[in-house]
Amino acid sequence: MIVAFAEAAGLDAISLLQPGVLVALLIGAMLPYYFTALTIRSVGRAANKMIEHVREQFKNDPGILAGTSKPNYTECVDISTRAALKEMIAPGCIAIASPIVTGLLLGTEGLGGMLLGGLVSSIMLAVFMANAGGAWDNAKKYIESGEHGGKGSDAHKAAVTGDTVGDPFKDTAGPAMDILIKLMSVISLILAPVLAQMTPLLSFLFK
Repeated sequence: MIVAFAEAAGLDAISLLQPGVLVALLIGAMLPYYFTALTIRSVGRAANKMIEHVREQFKNDPGILAGTSKPNYTECVDISTRAALKEMIAPGCIAIASPIVTGLLLGTEGLGGMLLGGLVSSIMLAVFMANAGGAWDNAKKYIESGEHGGKGSDAHKAAVTGDTVGDPFKDTAGPAMDILIKLMSVISLILAPVLAQMTPLLSFLFK
């Protein structure tokens, strides 16, 4: 996608000696970390809403814990679905707006630098979060199998805390890195012919 962007924008090279490109590179490298923070925080908020609702069901219907009545699964699924859609508005807007703003301010060269910075950071974060999240998840299962004291031990409590972070790492934030770089690249590719005909608003950074 980045090579396709360079061809569409008519770029033969992207020089890191240009201040505008360097600024955009740093911005692009920062975006995946900010995106990760937003997605992990979103998972936490959605989980808290689910916990509050489940506690309310237990309180209003004691028969659920006694096994004499069934909980309302539909409402739980609805909470999860609504949260998933609502919480992705901000990250989605950032992924769409960042190439547009960078392109207008720093032009095609700056936008190319942002894409390169975002790609490098996204790859590193995706690999790290997939491995770290999987390790935390497997550590909990390993302890629950009877190792290091098994369930209820201090080691198990620590592993549960680790898995609480590990799940959004490997299931949410990690896979989202692929979506982030793809979305930014597609938006940049669409804008490339237009930006190639425009003068960047911060063109003095390329002199």
